[in-house]
Amino acid sequence: MNRYYDRPHHDGSSLYTSTLGRGVGATQFVRVRVPQGFGVPRSMFVRVVCDAEPCFFPLLPGAASPDWDTAAEWWEGNFALPNPITKYRFLINLEDGSTRWLSADGLESLEPRDSSDFRTTSFLPPPSWAHQQVMYQIFPDRFARSSGASRDIPDWAEPAEWQDAPVAEGPSTSRQFFGGDLDGITERLDHLERLGVTLLYLTPFFPAQSNHRYDASSFDRVDPLLGGDEALVRLVEAAHARGMRVIGDLTTNHTGDGHEWFRAAFGKPSAEEADFYYWNDTDHTDYVGWYNLPSLPKLNWDSRELRRRFIEGDDCVVAKWLLPPFNLDGWRVDVANMSGRLGTDDFNRTIQQTVRATMDRVAPGRVLFAESTNDATADFDGEGWHAPMSYPSFTRPVWNWLRRPTVNRRDFGIPYESAPAYSAADVVESYRRFTAPYPWSVKLLAMNAIDTHDTARFAEAADDERQLVAAGLSYTLPGTPVVFAGDEFGLRGPNGEGSRTPLPWEAHPRLLAAYNELGRLRRASVALQTGGLRWLYADSECLAFVRESDEGAELVMAFRSSSELALPLNVAAALEDAPALRFGSIAFRREGAQLLWEADGPAFGVWTVRSLITAHASAPERVNANA
Repeated sequence: MNRYYDRPHHDGSSLYTSTLGRGVGATQFVRVRVPQGFGVPRSMFVRVVCDAEPCFFPLLPGAASPDWDTAAEWWEGNFALPNPITKYRFLINLEDGSTRWLSADGLESLEPRDSSDFRTTSFLPPPSWAHQQVMYQIFPDRFARSSGASRDIPDWAEPAEWQDAPVAEGPSTSRQFFGGDLDGITERLDHLERLGVTLLYLTPFFPAQSNHRYDASSFDRVDPLLGGDEALVRLVEAAHARGMRVIGDLTTNHTGDGHEWFRAAFGKPSAEEADFYYWNDTDHTDYVGWYNLPSLPKLNWDSRELRRRFIEGDDCVVAKWLLPPFNLDGWRVDVANMSGRLGTDDFNRTIQQTVRATMDRVAPGRVLFAESTNDATADFDGEGWHAPMSYPSFTRPVWNWLRRPTVNRRDFGIPYESAPAYSAADVVESYRRFTAPYPWSVKLLAMNAIDTHDTARFAEAADDERQLVAAGLSYTLPGTPVVFAGDEFGLRGPNGEGSRTPLPWEAHPRLLAAYNELGRLRRASVALQTGGLRWLYADSECLAFVRESDEGAELVMAFRSSSELALPLNVAAALEDAPALRFGSIAFRREGAQLLWEADGPAFGVWTVRSLITAHASAPERVNANA
């Protein structure tokens, strides 16, 4: 059992930080919340790493008013940003002579490592619209087939009927061709609107020699099998007319062996494209394939010409699809963690900085997500990629907590002898561990997916009730909620390839209403979009946290099974009696100085907390003399 409500708290949200000015030298205001009962601070300092040397600046008791938060004392201070990426933590000296350190990892007595520090940056943040989105991932071959879809079967393909099951393993997996197209997506935008979707993420639409299209044969055109360039224009225009946005999928790590660049370079050392790839011989007939797959030759980003064509300049691949007539709203980058990395080569930082700079210059206000399957903290500091996919911080912990006890699946490529069994407290600690070093702007945008086209379906390991608990966490934790096409139908699939089931449009999407409720709540709540995250409690079966902002707060409860959860009354003194959203049987009552929640089976609920609505400025004009 972990009680968090009686610990000091700080995060990167507007309740706790603000930056007056921009760039190195700007004034950073910080605030720490110290709950009643924790202990009486004698003094408090913010420890800032200035040019790799620790510096200490004092904090002073703040001006939090009793009608705002009677359960805590607030300490405030400021410092000048010494570096583009600034690390900081807090030292709390208590009246009883003891000390505590507060870092992004939490509260501890021992001095933390700098890797545990909070981070603030002077880089431009992601576009403000990005925090408001509900993302829906579409694998175009399997979503919908329009009446005008191409009936041509490419040489690489094995045709399938729409009702056929996907082939989960073997050579036919990448060849099975269902024939979904972009106009099929356009024709189903009503469904996505009912679902509450605001951001479409399309897996690759470039021509290729597989159904997944991550082996592009060109980056200059849309696959004719999907309807060609005109179909993408129609889809983006129709989505924009409904207030939806659309992002594409780029492979900066590799191309297909049928790509026009690779064909120009294969066996031709003098070709202009010869240095685009890694070769094992001087004749350029033996090459490095990603994961030793000959169909996916690895790109060599030491090539200046490759950078010019792909990621630099107004006419490069990155820029072309963001500009008219296509007007994509951003990119998700495939295998971003491995892009530019091979042996002693590491051009990853160059790639992400250049892609970001190109986007910001030619099409400001676009968003840039990137795939990273493990610890992504070194690659996500806010300067390059905006935000990662959250496999280690969200997807895997949530699976390990909510999977049925009888399901012993070993997913995500980790060779466990048996699947880990997490408690709710493990979920909290995993989330904190993998997101602690992110700047707040990164954490606030990270993709929170319960499953994707690269994983088994969540429904393989849990029933609808537990899927809604997982989805509830996806929509209410900081980050971008992600729905993989078909989740709303409760589709199943044993692995990534097997999860790519054509959507059964003749069936009723049984979870559609619940996902719509989640989307409605998130769109209406500033706290869920950009508010801070303060954990309150976690044990084996349940967890609780609050998302809070100047404009309100939401209290979130998640239960794996029938259980009880008790919190002090002053945690949420003006809790709304009716939940803003609830799945399953969950209710609370007041018992003396406690609020007692009871759930009957898996359950999820969100309550609005009116006591935290305040006119207290989140970015005070006054600052002390620290800076």
